[in-house]
Amino acid sequence: MPAVPSPSEPRERAVLDQVVEVVRAAGALTLRWFRSQSLDIDHKDDGTPVTPADRAAERFLREELGRLFPDDGVIGEEEPDTTGGSGCTWVVDPIDGTKAFTHGVPLYSTLVARYDEHGCALGVIDLPALGETVFAGRGLGCHHRRADGVVVEARVSGRSDLSGGCVCTSGLGAWSRARLDALLATGTLVRTWGDGYGFALVATGRIEAMVDPAVALWDLGPLPVIVTEAGGRFTDDEGRPGPTTLEPGCTRAAVATNGLVHDAVLAVLGA
Repeated sequence: MPAVPSPSEPRERAVLDQVVEVVRAAGALTLRWFRSQSLDIDHKDDGTPVTPADRAAERFLREELGRLFPDDGVIGEEEPDTTGGSGCTWVVDPIDGTKAFTHGVPLYSTLVARYDEHGCALGVIDLPALGETVFAGRGLGCHHRRADGVVVEARVSGRSDLSGGCVCTSGLGAWSRARLDALLATGTLVRTWGDGYGFALVATGRIEAMVDPAVALWDLGPLPVIVTEAGGRFTDDEGRPGPTTLEPGCTRAAVATNGLVHDAVLAVLGA
């Protein structure tokens, strides 16, 4: 007999569906600037690029989330944090992969997550230029809205060996020679389909693992719930799960796998 949904499950599903539409609308907004010949690119104090698309999408997300959930706080990449009295906080990255965006590469994403006292409660990865969305809620499973509009359950791959599999990373610049040699020695295919796109590939079973050597809080906001609800495992490079609490300014490694190859990936990263 199937499990009886908790009384709150329909409400949480409704919230997730509502947020997915908001995030998809924000992603669609970024397409106004995508591959524009007149795109203005500024640089923040840390040297990372920012565009009008980043700012417009975050402003839109803050306004819509504020309208729907006025008592929640918001942590975002482009604007100051706000606090709320509900105990819930939204983590927003309007464009994860701004460098890809500025080069006309369609693998950037919009990331949104909601955190409560138990950690990440729901998360959305929208891939505007690809027309795909991956989303999950705690206890609600993970789903993939494909480019054709069909929504299917998202599950990680069943491969138990790195040999013949595929591992993605955001770039090779942060990899030591020893780590990279150890990874290649496993017989896996290594590609730099990075940022939120790589994590979406893990959750939908298209690759076995995604490693990002250095991420901020907004870069990994939705990943804990998306990866785990898809049947995978999400930790840092030392095997610690998280984030279970919000850590403003935190920069750490992020490792997502199908769970079956997680220890093997961690062993490589310890090389």
